[in-house]
Amino acid sequence: MKNNSIILPLFCFVVFLFGLSACEKNLPTMIDFEDYAFAGLDENGGTWKPILLSASDQIAVDAPEDVNSAAYQAELAAVKSAAATRSDAVEYWTANPILRWNEIALELAAKYNLIPGPNPDGTYTLPDPANPGNQPLFPFAHPPYTCRMLAYMSVAQFDGLITAWHYKYQYNRPAPYKVDNTIQPAYQPNDLPSYPSDGAVIAAASRDILSVMFPLEKEMLAARAEEHLASLIAAGINVQSDVDAGAHIGVEVAKIALQRAANDGMKKAQAPKPVSDSIKQAAFDRFGWQWDNLEAPVRPVGLTPLFGKVKMWNVANVEDVRPGPPPAPGTAEFQANIDELVDIADHMTEERRRIANWWQDGLGTYTPPGHWNRFAKEFMVKYKMNPLRSARTFAYMNMAIMDAGISCWDAKYYYHFPRPIQTIPGFKTIAGTPNFPSYTSGHSVFSAAAAEVLSYIFPAEAQQCNAWAEEAAISRVYGGIHYRFDAEVGLEQGRNVAQYTVEVAQKDGAQ
Repeated sequence: MKNNSIILPLFCFVVFLFGLSACEKNLPTMIDFEDYAFAGLDENGGTWKPILLSASDQIAVDAPEDVNSAAYQAELAAVKSAAATRSDAVEYWTANPILRWNEIALELAAKYNLIPGPNPDGTYTLPDPANPGNQPLFPFAHPPYTCRMLAYMSVAQFDGLITAWHYKYQYNRPAPYKVDNTIQPAYQPNDLPSYPSDGAVIAAASRDILSVMFPLEKEMLAARAEEHLASLIAAGINVQSDVDAGAHIGVEVAKIALQRAANDGMKKAQAPKPVSDSIKQAAFDRFGWQWDNLEAPVRPVGLTPLFGKVKMWNVANVEDVRPGPPPAPGTAEFQANIDELVDIADHMTEERRRIANWWQDGLGTYTPPGHWNRFAKEFMVKYKMNPLRSARTFAYMNMAIMDAGISCWDAKYYYHFPRPIQTIPGFKTIAGTPNFPSYTSGHSVFSAAAAEVLSYIFPAEAQQCNAWAEEAAISRVYGGIHYRFDAEVGLEQGRNVAQYTVEVAQKDGAQ
């Protein structure tokens, strides 16, 4: 059987390299929005419970100079000078720059979501984190990598902003334009204290997390952070000491987040062939089936067989959320799923093809987790969230997505269930075939988890979020790469996993 499972991904890979738009449904990552007045300031945000920090004052921040001091007045003069020659960067960063840093993260995910190809001799070389510039480049920002990156960045941002809010209302130093009414702020005015700068927290924490996740982009990220930090002064919303204090928080909270990341088990997720083979054999001994890679040349190891062993955020034991087994080949339920896939392929409609393509999120895109980050940003703008509220949304959603991904990969390699192209002779897909087992559907699990958290935070959008998740799930059936039970059980699995995160959110004091 000739396998066409890599045709579409390779096409998107080529298109991405040449900067064209065949995968444009996911790009650009920027959303169109103008600066807005925040719906609220969350004055008690400094009392919210952080995720990694033990308390909102764990990172010490000294008291600032009084606004009448000579030191502050000198900083105020620097603000006036910078504000007189504002660049376009000030408008770009906006009063809620957490949205921009999320866009930068998604752009990097898309840029590095390129699967390593075979060597001339048919062997494969994996990206090497110790030598990221060697071919193939590190990282390969596949869905597990991307969801983890987004989770760590979001959690660092959230904890850093809780810390910032704590000191903002402890020291209560007004913004420069409140001290000197000749300064016109670039953004909508509000009563949020300026010390320490929330924008600087976001810039420093995001820069440091992303620099570790994408080491070849370190210089670019440093330049973006420098531009962002300078824009805070030119915008008239912070003086230099505000920025310095915020950057200090960002740096320190990123260190704590990266310490967790260094020990969460991700380094071992891409297991060597003997380990991968033992996982496959264990599934065969347990169930009598196994997934086989059908690419030519065959990849010796599936994608991240041990991602299911990575430390979860809000679930104590991955086995607690492992779904039951899929229907065995040869059973009536399994055959019904096979018949459905054949019927869909034989009667493909434009609408089904559109849905399959819209949710493909394959190579050269920001992956399914990125898709949901895009939705979240749109809701944040719609509901005019301040940076702290936005950070909370990203943190809980991305933790749930990562936990759901870990649970999904645990199920994938525990059951090691073959994909449709392996069980249906001569079957062709329209969406490519990923390099990992079928059960359960990653799109379904990621999407259901994200939808569950977004429905909690934006209850008026729950119907829309659930509809998106269900469409994402069925898209993989339309694409021919999943059985219906992969999708349906995946939706249930994602929702179950996300409830652990929602329960944490309900107790963090932000209600």
